Amino acid sequence: MRTKTCLGLFSALAAAVSLTAPGVASAEELNPVEIDQWPTPWQGRGRDPYAAGPDEIWFVGQQGHYLARFTPSTEEFFKVDLPANTGPHNNIVQSNGRVWYSGNRIGEIIGYYDPATKALTTIDVPGARDPHTLVFDEAEENIFFTVQQGNQVGRLRLADQSVVLVDVPTPGSRPYGIRIAPDGTPWVVELGSNKLIRLDPETMALTEVELPWADARPRRLEITSDGRIWYADWDRGTLGLYAPASGRFDEFALPEGQGSRPYGTALDEQDRVWVVATGPSPNLFVGFDTKAEEIVSITEIPADTPRNSVRHMDYEETSGTVWFGTDSENLARAVVRPD
Repeated sequence: MRTKTCLGLFSALAAAVSLTAPGVASAEELNPVEIDQWPTPWQGRGRDPYAAGPDEIWFVGQQGHYLARFTPSTEEFFKVDLPANTGPHNNIVQSNGRVWYSGNRIGEIIGYYDPATKALTTIDVPGARDPHTLVFDEAEENIFFTVQQGNQVGRLRLADQSVVLVDVPTPGSRPYGIRIAPDGTPWVVELGSNKLIRLDPETMALTEVELPWADARPRRLEITSDGRIWYADWDRGTLGLYAPASGRFDEFALPEGQGSRPYGTALDEQDRVWVVATGPSPNLFVGFDTKAEEIVSITEIPADTPRNSVRHMDYEETSGTVWFGTDSENLARAVVRPD
């Protein structure tokens, strides 16, 4: 059963946010978007949806050890049970239909499910304590991934399934979100430090970029078409910016300030970054125009429980929608480009 909302800002927001702070929109500009939610049929923290198309949404149950597909047009769910204690954290879908996932809890495996054959395959990733977040390069020749607790980043070549792991020099850096820039460069944020990581996709040479704020703790990131890095700063409560071409650093306040706890992010084709402030209850779904450098939309995400964090999001261009899961076992869709 679907639930729908098109709520605006909660009444106290204007008092809680300094509307004159850089990047914070005025109340008149905070245009809410439509959000639909579907309860998942299974318990186990359904999360990290990946939109293989407008009518094919895959996600994982991190605590339920499953992989699942949702078909919005029919509202049907399909489940694939994974090996015990897999703890899948993230999934991505290849153009050939294979659904890849990270074995976050069991450690040292990355697996895939082939819908055509209904076969599950696992690949050993020796030394990777907890494969975390996965991303394809543009040609789908490699999967680059983070290993949060193992303090590493890695590359899996799909042709021969060979793996390269690289240690991050900063102790306790907790490599977390990862994206590929338009020029093919993988970028990573370090949740345990105030640094970003730039990887050479061929040599896997690693360069750390220190942010100018010692207390910065970037968690997720998006990269706009101009190559600028936009990251959700978990501790500072901002949307941060690093422009590699110019060396510019900047940050923009989010609703609730330092208490906003920004987490999941997504990027649409208009180079707008969508980020969820998970500190407030309900969470706030925030749209940021990276060209105007200002917030253009804020919407409450209805919460079934007080703990409703949105951890990861994915944008589906055909339908103009952002997909995400919540800790209250809902799969959700935000319409950010109405037809």
